[in-house]
Order: sequence, then structure tokens, then C-alpha cells
Amino acid sequence: QVQLVESGGGWVQSGGSLRLSCAASGNIFSINVMSWYRQAPGKQRELVAATTSGRTTNYADSVKGRFTISRDNAKNTVYLQMNSLKPEDTAVYYCNAHVTAGRVFSLTTHDYWGQGTQVTVSS
Repeated sequence: QVQLVESGGGWVQSGGSLRLSCAASGNIFSINVMSWYRQAPGKQRELVAATTSGRTTNYADSVKGRFTISRDNAKNTVYLQMNSLKPEDTAVYYCNAHVTAGRVFSLTTHDYWGQGTQVTVSS
């Protein structure tokens, strides 16, 4: 079984910075895309940023130039550096990973989610 464990959320004033981490563990063969999503109260979950195993990145327009996604393939970990935070960035942030896992000759590929970490930005 694969688990994603997030850390790094918290409270920060507008203009501040936070760094989120998400570590995947289990019987992992490979991880293709690793992503960060967020969900604010009363809103749908939205994609914030994504990165492939080749480190191609993609960002939501609302965070371009402020957030940076990166990954350490050796540690199966993805990071989200968030700078110049705004009150509208307040949400629960979720890590997602497209993982191939299992034993040799019985590998399967699934999307896995972390438990979520709260980010609160005060004005």
C-alpha cells in the first residue's frame, strides 16, 4: 500500500512564505506526476501545481510567479514553496501522486492522495 504524508502547513500573514512537503512511501516502483491541489471552504478542489518525473512543471494562473513545485525522485518527495501568500490562498492543500507500485509481475498504477494540510493566510 502507498501512503502520502504531508507537512508544512500553518498560519502566516499576507506576504509571507510557507513550504509544503509530501513524502510517498510503500512498495513504489515509479511515480509519474506529483501534484498539489487545494480546496477552500465552499469551493471545488483545484489544481495548484504539478510536476512530472522529468521535472516538467505546470501551474495554475493564480499562483504563477509566487509558488514553485519541485521534487526529489530519490526520496519520492514533492515540495511546494509558496511565497507572497495572499488571503485567497487559504485552503486545505492536498498532495496527489500517480504511482506504480506492487511486486514484480503484479504492478498496478493508481492515484493516491495525502490527508491534507491547512494553510491559513491572514490579511
